[in-house]
Amino acid sequence: MNGMRFAFLCREKPNPTGKKVAIIGAGPAGLSAAGYLVCHGHEVHVYDKLPEPGGLMLFGIPEFRIPIYRVREGYKELENVFEVKFYPNTKVSFEEGEEEGDDFVKNVVNFDELVQNYDAVLIATGTWKSSIPNIEGVELEGVYPALGYLFRIKSAKLGHLSWDEVVPVEGKRVMVIGAGHTAVDAAMESLLLGAEKVYMSYRRTIKEAPAGAYEINLLQKRGVKWLELTVPVRIIGENGKVRAIELQKCKLSEPDETGRRRPIPIEGSNFQIDVDYVIFAVGQSPTPPKGAEIAIDNKGRILVDSRHMTSIEGVFAAGDVVTGPSKVGRAVLDGLLAAESMHHWLMEVRK
Repeated sequence: MNGMRFAFLCREKPNPTGKKVAIIGAGPAGLSAAGYLVCHGHEVHVYDKLPEPGGLMLFGIPEFRIPIYRVREGYKELENVFEVKFYPNTKVSFEEGEEEGDDFVKNVVNFDELVQNYDAVLIATGTWKSSIPNIEGVELEGVYPALGYLFRIKSAKLGHLSWDEVVPVEGKRVMVIGAGHTAVDAAMESLLLGAEKVYMSYRRTIKEAPAGAYEINLLQKRGVKWLELTVPVRIIGENGKVRAIELQKCKLSEPDETGRRRPIPIEGSNFQIDVDYVIFAVGQSPTPPKGAEIAIDNKGRILVDSRHMTSIEGVFAAGDVVTGPSKVGRAVLDGLLAAESMHHWLMEVRK
């Protein structure tokens, strides 16, 4: 199988338009937008805080889903054939402040400088903020957001971190909270890294699991203990480290007006499981450039019009930072649609 082609609309670099575009974020939305824009003759510079392009396709999604070489071949074609300039280890921000995935940042560029120096800017910074519920014990050593956990494993596999910096789960007991793809990936990677026991706790049943029953069943066949209709109540520590987790059983309510059934905790049903690590995979939120004067909704997603333009003229946004967490294919499509609008705007083809 060959690499991913991001510039699939053309085989070679067309005549230049003289327009220069900055893309912030080299994930699926940013790279597909870069591919579209270079095929239309624009000069494209891509800024990303990671040490190489690919975003969560490389740094979050395990290799059994997306092979590393495919992503690398795809962005190398952009670089070598279409002369896309990549600025790795570079964070674009309005103000100081750290987020997940900032481990490799060496340079910080002010957002306003990009707006001044480029004809158009695309924000495709994704969802790098993990949710961790506010329960007792979340501050203990051994509690991780799934994204950060997977990020370190992939960074080591890619050769950007030493294996000493990866959570040492070999021979240990791991509890994953959640049942989406990120939870499944965290459980699977824990097994592959030699965890002695892996548990998954989900507040609904396998039928409602976002990753789908098929994926959960595969994990169970590999020995993962599936605990449905359970919610974490507290994490129990000893000497500052995780020792156990207390879960409470629930039952599902009757469907509400949206058809969803809410988990209702059952009094007196609490039980404890001894674990060494607790990994929360209960959702991620969008991370637009810090301190942005850009309109966002109450979930932190950047608001865009039908052209993917933000509240700042000439600044566009695409991918998970606009839609919230989604699958790679959806982010790629969103990047393409934004790039098409940018091209029309740059060439002043007003629709």
